[in-house]
Amino acid sequence: MTETLFRHIRSAFDLLNGHIHEQIAQLADSGQLESAQVEVYQLATAASALLAIPTMLEYANYGHQEGAVATVFCLQTLRETAADLLTSGLIDPAAVQVIFGDEFQVTDTLIDTIALDPGPAHLGDDLELVAETFRRVAGEKIAPLADEIHRDNLDIPDTIIDQLAQMGAFGLSIPEEFGGSSNETADDLIAMLIATEELSRASLGAGGSLITRPEILAKAILAGGTEEQKQRFLPALASGELMGAVAVTEPDFGSDVANITTTATPTEGGWRINGTKTWCTFAGRAEVLAVLARTDPDRRLGHRGLSLFLVDKARADGESFRFESNGGVIEGRAIATLGYRGMHSFEVSFANVFVPASQLIGESSGQGRGFYLQMAGFENGRIQTAARAVGVMGAAYGAACTYAQSRSVFGQPLVNYRLSRAKLARMAATLQASRQVTYATARLLAQHQGSLEASMAKAYTCRAAEWVTREAMQLHGGMGYAEEYPVSRYFVDARVLSIFEGAEETLALKVIAKGLARR
Repeated sequence: MTETLFRHIRSAFDLLNGHIHEQIAQLADSGQLESAQVEVYQLATAASALLAIPTMLEYANYGHQEGAVATVFCLQTLRETAADLLTSGLIDPAAVQVIFGDEFQVTDTLIDTIALDPGPAHLGDDLELVAETFRRVAGEKIAPLADEIHRDNLDIPDTIIDQLAQMGAFGLSIPEEFGGSSNETADDLIAMLIATEELSRASLGAGGSLITRPEILAKAILAGGTEEQKQRFLPALASGELMGAVAVTEPDFGSDVANITTTATPTEGGWRINGTKTWCTFAGRAEVLAVLARTDPDRRLGHRGLSLFLVDKARADGESFRFESNGGVIEGRAIATLGYRGMHSFEVSFANVFVPASQLIGESSGQGRGFYLQMAGFENGRIQTAARAVGVMGAAYGAACTYAQSRSVFGQPLVNYRLSRAKLARMAATLQASRQVTYATARLLAQHQGSLEASMAKAYTCRAAEWVTREAMQLHGGMGYAEEYPVSRYFVDARVLSIFEGAEETLALKVIAKGLARR
């Protein structure tokens, strides 16, 4: 790795990134940002893939191993992105000819250097301690149960929830004044991402995703809740005494949140909620649901007519529940899924469910602000989803390395074959780049910037997790398809990441492209 090569990489990045921005700006200026969906999606996806390159060029400064990892990632990403844009007719071949030259080839030496070593995370002593602590607990308390929870679709045992509560895992994103451990610094946010990664490495459904439940709900309360609501709910969420879930999506309205039909009608002392929500993860075990409902019947108002409610319910184990209260009924059934098991995702119906006025977030001042409050929760949720993706791909990469070294094929270890090493090297580079761009984005969010980057990082890392887990499964051969090996679980779990917390198509078309156009 030479400074000259890194200068070439930076120049190629500037060229591709600048071209993408220019293309999106032209589509926006001509009013085609909504109509040219295929082109816009491809451009937004390409921009998201390139996001990590500047971060990895900085990572290269740490040393030789880091430089090798950064080089492999940057060269692979530049070539693939340029090829995608060429295939789509979105860039002139002459403009990217240099990217396909000999100096942009990934050499065998680079492959051998990083195939079994993705490089250190460079966290610093305090954050490294966070990683070591959560890695140990995840390995001892979650990993031994993960496959059984997945295969038998079990509830998450209380032993896991209690252990995470004792560690303060549910309060990592909640300010100290409300019983959490966050001072809202960059290191605090990164600590939460590290915990998420390590827990997700053991299990996405029974580990990493558990601590996103209070995070999403707490951010909405912090953004618009009354002081009484903050004092009542936040300490209970931080301690794990109160478990929460989010009820936003509806059967006929997935990412189109502005058009949801669940209603909240004023009544004496509060509101009556009627409607059906779907994909309410952890709704059975949860004791409070954040429910987005329409408080203004004029649907022309779109998201301006929505409010966010905190709906109490009793804890329920298993895959169904029904509760009657104050003349209303709340009922739920779990949706059978390929993976992401343990928490269960529910369809929940509300029939005349009473909610006191004190549990409309913000009370009277929160009426009509529900969409914005929910989005405040999802912003950090997206970067946390990126960390979940890093955890899952880390588990898959580790399993692939172990298997490739222990498995012999045609008389020699699988890892000795050049194709195997090339796959592992690319997986290693993708893993480290995903981790580093997640940390870099967290630092921006801590400065109240980086909302666009959070969506881009989420889009890229979740897509990357699908590829890494797929390749890990492939390296296992037939055994990769057997539930006997955890790599099959990593693969089906990774598939959900590009769907929830903002489907990649919605992020690309509605968030990333529009954000790039504004810049």
